This record gives sequence, C-alpha cells and structure tokens, in this order.
Amino acid sequence: MRITGNTLTRRGFGVILAAGLLATGLTACANSDTGDNAGGTTGDDKIVLGFSQVGAESGWRTANTTSVKEAATEAGIELKFDDAQQKQENQIRAIRNFIQQKVDVIAFSPVVESGWDTVLKEAKDAQIPVILTDRAVDSADKTLYKTFLGSDFVKEGRLSAEWLIEETKSATGPVNIVELQGTTGSAPANDRKKGFAEAIAANPNLKIIASQSGDFTRAGGKAVMEQFLKANPKIDVLFAHNDDMGLGALEAITAAGKVPGKDIKIITIDAVKDGMQALADGKFNFIAECSPLLGPQLMELAKKVHAGEEVPARIETEETTFTQQTAKEALPNRKY
Repeated sequence: MRITGNTLTRRGFGVILAAGLLATGLTACANSDTGDNAGGTTGDDKIVLGFSQVGAESGWRTANTTSVKEAATEAGIELKFDDAQQKQENQIRAIRNFIQQKVDVIAFSPVVESGWDTVLKEAKDAQIPVILTDRAVDSADKTLYKTFLGSDFVKEGRLSAEWLIEETKSATGPVNIVELQGTTGSAPANDRKKGFAEAIAANPNLKIIASQSGDFTRAGGKAVMEQFLKANPKIDVLFAHNDDMGLGALEAITAAGKVPGKDIKIITIDAVKDGMQALADGKFNFIAECSPLLGPQLMELAKKVHAGEEVPARIETEETTFTQQTAKEALPNRKY
C-alpha cells in the first residue's frame, strides 16, 4: 500500500497527540499518588501522630504502649512511634525528628519533669500541637502544650497513705516504712512521694526510715529492697511507687526469710495483672490503680487539637483502689 505524504502527516500527528495525552495522564497519576505531604498528612489526609514513649521499664509501660498502638490503628491515625529507653536526650531527639518530618501532632510521656522548654518551643514555632500523656512537665509556659492526659499521682500517694493510716490505727509503737521511689525527677515519683508524705505527716508514729529510687523496674526494686533489709532490722511497711518494684522487693523479702504481706505489709501503685495477682494471693496488701489504657483518649485528643478545637488543659483518668478481696473479683476480667 502506498502511503502519501498527507497520510503520514496525519498519522504522525495522531501518534504525537496520543503520546502527549499519555504523558499528561501519567503526570496526573503521579501527583494523585504522592499528594502534598506538607504538615505530615498523607495523600488521604490521615493524621500523623508522633509519639515518644518513656521506654519499656515495667508491665504498666508495656500495656500503655500496646494501648496507644492499637488505638491509633482503630482511629485511622498514622503513628510514628519512638522508644526513648528512659533517656531524656533520646526523647528530645525524637521530638525534633517529628518536627522535621512535619507530623500533625506530637504526644509524649516525659522521662523527667524538667528541661523541655526549648524543644517544646521548637514544636510551637513549627505550629505542631503537643499533648502530654501519663507524665507532666514543670514548664511555667503552659502554652507550650495543649493538654495533659493522665493520672493524679499526688492522689495515688495520698490514697496509699490513707489505707495505711486506717490499717495501723491501733498500733502503739512506731511503724517503720521504707519507700521505693520511681525514676528520680519523674512526675509520678515526685508526686506519689509528696502525696504519701503529706498524708502521714499528722501521724508521728508512721516513720519513713529509708527512701531510694528503684527506677520503676523489678530488678531495681529487688536490689534496693535487699539494701533496706540489710540496713534496717525492723521494717513494717514497704511503699513502692509501682507494682514492678514491689514485685522485685517481694523476692528480696522472701529471700530474707520474711513473709511478704504479713511480716512486711506492701503497698504499691499501678494495678497491673502481676501486681493484682500478688494482692489476691495476700503477698501485697493494697494497690492504688494507675490505668495505662490511655490510647483511645489520646487519639480523640489528637483529632481535636489537629482540628483546632479547644480541649481542657488537664484530663484525669478514672481509677480506683484494690484490697485483696476486690483484686480477686477484678482479676478474671483484667485487661492489663
């Protein structure tokens, strides 16, 4: 078949036109897939939450991490998770990384209370709202974060002391107390110590004869309790700032030939499953609850602050206390 010049021209034009349309289509698809990710949002406008966790020092913390991760999935929020391994410098580095990644919201549980103003100012300047979870900071500038979600640690210490006051009201002599504090400088350690000390202050027979940090870990609780037992021949009560330290101390008490829960009464805070089992078994005597299941509330707050909605400056979690009988009743349905 003979092809004329006009035919070739028409066909050549058609090929060029088709190629141009194809290129345009490919360019449009590329823009649709990548989207504009400024501010950390993905192409489908999914909220991106950067979360810096203290670490994995206890059963409570593990349950808290699980709650955050599961809640983010259920809420359709993209979670960028970082484990600070109980080091403030790691947490500050993670927050700066979140700022560079232009996430939509930053949330974190501060390792300690002090030293956050500079990095929080950086987040504020980048117009990224910050939510504090579980632990507070001592910044005088309350505009550096939107809200604090967590427990009333002072109240937990006070409730622990009130149980002890009632339990020892018939005691005629001094009641010697040793205290296992949480991580030095952390909000729960500071506040639980404060609440407990203030409540027993009106009872001169209740004496804290030794107080030291076990860093919220089971190993730390055991090691410090061994020192307490060697240095103090008469210990009546142990007040541990969390269950894990109490469980470690329980091992030390047993190894020393004493009966936990009887020879030495044990008060702890958290109410994780292992602690609740020790309470149900009579090895612990009292637990003030501190719930780790903050994930669902955190995701709701993330959505609200991202949308520019006003939220309360302080949101307290609902909690209770447990004795041996109530621990037995609660254990079968315990989620953590």
